[in-house]
Amino acid sequence: MAKSFDELKITHPCFGSHGATTGRIHLPVCPGCNIACRFCERSLNDTENRPGVTSRVLTPEQTIPLIKKAVELSPEIRVAGIAGPGDTLASDNAIKTFRLIDKEFPHLIKCMSTNGLLLSERAQEIIDAKIDSLTVTVNAVDPEIEAQLNDYIIWHGEKIEGVKGAEILIKNQLEGIKKIADAGITIKVNTVLVPRINASHIAKIAQTVSEAGAKKYNIIPLIPTAKLKDEAAPTCQEIHEAREAASKYIELFLHCNHCRADAVGVPGRTEFSKQLYAAFALSSNADEALKENFSHG
Repeated sequence: MAKSFDELKITHPCFGSHGATTGRIHLPVCPGCNIACRFCERSLNDTENRPGVTSRVLTPEQTIPLIKKAVELSPEIRVAGIAGPGDTLASDNAIKTFRLIDKEFPHLIKCMSTNGLLLSERAQEIIDAKIDSLTVTVNAVDPEIEAQLNDYIIWHGEKIEGVKGAEILIKNQLEGIKKIADAGITIKVNTVLVPRINASHIAKIAQTVSEAGAKKYNIIPLIPTAKLKDEAAPTCQEIHEAREAASKYIELFLHCNHCRADAVGVPGRTEFSKQLYAAFALSSNADEALKENFSHG
């Protein structure tokens, strides 16, 4: 059974006030993505601190000895999370990894992030993998707004652009959130705040995802990059106003650190990813696979 929301507030570093004392390891096992978000630029490097960035991509099997080493370096780790660098449901890698973790590290909280395009149809797999916490990125619940944030989706092998693609995405996100929430799994929703595009829409997103079953809501300020590199990042006042609007409908998450897809340690306090990968000998297979698959589609 998935850990309850109340349990996660005590043990998960991204829930509750204990966030500076417990740790997590992000496992970068998902290279490919099925959505072309206009603000997203996935990258292989050791310098940037933002989502979508990792120094390498692992196979599911490589994660088990890596976690063992990570817990030695950072005994505070309580969570094994998968947040990319691509989407966790665009391949089978995340589900396979969580099954391995459940056997080898049953005490660890299992946490996953997804864009939600395949959430509805893969909901039962997530439930069966004993995920404790799921984060879904929902940037709009109006297809006309969503279409300004994504160029296209890849849906069962078909590239679908514009409002039509946005309609499919939103429908699958909301249906999937309800299925997962009904199974007792805690759901957090992330929204990337792009002031010109979705600032006035935040309250509606918060209300809609709350009604679907989400428990926490995280407003992420846009990092201007990729095709939205010329957009203005939200000001402190715009972030405050968005949070005020959302707080009428759902509990807010207020201490996001824009974590990398290979982050290790206590958020905001310690970071062991470079030390971990330097100390742990990895084969080049995952890196070669990344070169082939690190693209949309």
